[in-house]
Amino acid sequence: MKPTIYAHRGASSYAPENTMAAFQLADQMQAEGIETDVQLTKDQIPVLIHDEHVKRTTNSIGYIKDFTYRELCQLDAGSWFSPKFTGTPIPTLEEFLTWIKPKPLYLNIELKNNKVEYNHMEAIVYEYLSTHQLMNRTTISTFNANSVVRLAAYKETAEIAFLTSRRYRHPVHVAKELGANALHLKYKRITPKIVAAANKHKMKLRLYTINRPAHLIRSIQYGVDGIFTDVPDQALYYRNLLYNR
Repeated sequence: MKPTIYAHRGASSYAPENTMAAFQLADQMQAEGIETDVQLTKDQIPVLIHDEHVKRTTNSIGYIKDFTYRELCQLDAGSWFSPKFTGTPIPTLEEFLTWIKPKPLYLNIELKNNKVEYNHMEAIVYEYLSTHQLMNRTTISTFNANSVVRLAAYKETAEIAFLTSRRYRHPVHVAKELGANALHLKYKRITPKIVAAANKHKMKLRLYTINRPAHLIRSIQYGVDGIFTDVPDQALYYRNLLYNR
């Protein structure tokens, strides 16, 4: 199986993560999908940023949930990475979906609701995806088991992935029981037994986050459905090398 290469937070080894610059670069590198993270502002606007706190990737401090969207717009989300990205803003989900809609890219939207229980996050994200008619090429993932259950209750469904780094004995069964139809697993947890179980239950299996050449090659050889990487250009190189023999 030839795995789909997803740019993790965009091409985040080369541009500030979860910014339009990183997404655009991933597209230029011919990544086949883009993974990004969603949090909600104080006024319920979905924005793309990984941490619940802005300190690591902006020039400010505080929790996303305590900022209004207008306040977040004033922050610099690029200079921490490199001076040439100074002034880069935090994008909204709306901006990202508008940009990606005409492109032949898969989406992975990770709900960052494992530490902060954002009210109605599932419904808000679903509404945006439905409005942009992107359900058919989107996977919604989360570490939050309760959120997976809530997502599975929707009639119009994108693919739902249970995201985990835990050492479950039967992770495919855990994901299936929650109502997920995909499993996103930390690459160190992969085994041939898990691959076989995913194939048996027709569950999509993707691995994160893989950047080193040896790890990329090993993960590709497992025959999983997808790989999340900060270096999509390198992942594509090794995948094509292995599959073009």
